[in-house]
Order: sequence, then structure tokens, then C-alpha cells
Amino acid sequence: METRAYLKGTRLSPQKAGLVADVIRGKNVDEAMSFLEFSKKKASMVIRKLLESAIANAENNNNADIDKLLIKSIIVNQGMRLKRIKPRARGRADRITKPTCHIEIILTDGET
Repeated sequence: METRAYLKGTRLSPQKAGLVADVIRGKNVDEAMSFLEFSKKKASMVIRKLLESAIANAENNNNADIDKLLIKSIIVNQGMRLKRIKPRARGRADRITKPTCHIEIILTDGET
């Protein structure tokens, strides 16, 4: 059985979230949670909460065994960019873009 969890519009760069996602892709849930718990990156906190949500979905909706769950895939996509303006000299302005990302986790228990 596969279980999904989504997180849309996270105020986090997709590149920084992708670095954490690459580490935990393909691991079982226990190894991934232990890595995310002790990592100092902001993305690890966000992905850990999403992984906890996916585990809860698997347990409540599909009656899956938590010990057998594996991270089948974790996808980080670029979301919309927030556009801000920073005042500069002589009445000019520079544009600042603040990136967001969408994260999707798919868990599987190995059964079809």
C-alpha cells in the first residue's frame, strides 16, 4: 500500500529542501526520522513533520505496520516566488524574490 502526504507553499528554497530529501530517499522510516531529528538544517524540521503526517496517514487510513514502512519517493518542486522590493539609492528599487517549495512524500510497506 502506498500513502502520500503533501506540503505546499513552504517558505523554504527548493534547493535546500532537496539536499535533505536526497539523504533520506529510499530509507526506512526509523532511519529517516533519526537523521531528521539530529540534523541542524531548517528543511529537516519541515520534512520531519511531513514524514510524521505521512506515517499517521498510513497507520490510520491503511492500517499499515509502522516498522515496515519505507520512503518510496520524496519529491521537492518549486512553488511560487514571493516578490518583494528593497529601496535603493536615488529612488530606485531592487526586486527580491523569496522562493517557496512543494514537498510530497510517498511511503510504501512493500506490499502491492
